[in-house]
Amino acid sequence: MSITAVPGLRVGHFTDARRPTGCTVVLAPEGTVGGVDVRGAAPGTRETELLSPLNAVPHVHAVLLAGGSAYGLDAAAGVMRWLEQQGIGIPVGRQASASPIRVPIVPAAILFDLNVGDPHIRPDAQAGYAACQAASTTPPAQGNVGAGAGASVGKLFGLERAMRGGIGAASIHVAGITVGALIAVNAVGDIVDPGTGQVIAGARSVDGKTLLDTMAAFRRGELPAPQTGQATTIGVIATDARLDKAGANKLAQMAHDGLARAI
Repeated sequence: MSITAVPGLRVGHFTDARRPTGCTVVLAPEGTVGGVDVRGAAPGTRETELLSPLNAVPHVHAVLLAGGSAYGLDAAAGVMRWLEQQGIGIPVGRQASASPIRVPIVPAAILFDLNVGDPHIRPDAQAGYAACQAASTTPPAQGNVGAGAGASVGKLFGLERAMRGGIGAASIHVAGITVGALIAVNAVGDIVDPGTGQVIAGARSVDGKTLLDTMAAFRRGELPAPQTGQATTIGVIATDARLDKAGANKLAQMAHDGLARAI
């Protein structure tokens, strides 16, 4: 199951294999209400303030996740261009020809992957446009694709002992309500199975052959030398439950509990 189990959602990836890096777009059906919860010491976002219950814009038309650090926010312009061509957006006035002027609402978030390959290669407007062209209702590819193409995890003991991260999706259907998730994991810490506490990805031993278990290493007195501002986990939570903006923001807050259990 995937986030596309939520009716009306379409997901598309663009992956630039030259580095690698990329972006992922979630196209929302008409009338979709959005919320947001931004955390972390160096977040990179665009248009997320529009999702606050205090602000007037009621709906979102797409959400973009991208690599490329702050440069990757450029990809949102390509998503806007594609949506505009489909006649999608909030009407804000009319031109002399009487055709409506529409502004697509595309909140975006980025992760830091510039330390993988050539940092001058990053998602741009054409990448965002291509992700829209690729979007469909079928379960999206997972792993090192789209926004997760250049992601890594377990970086507390240096990138040379880290592992590749990626993007993953899931969904659950209970009592007539579907909730889906699409998460690009570029975490500084280890990834654990919440049910068992077992480390399933993260920092590796010096020889690179086994998982280190960062917390166990801490207890042994091994101290990391992390690079600041180079780790982010971003994602989209979607549901077909009817929520207002306050409810959508609360759902976004609650989703961080899942991140805390798994990272």
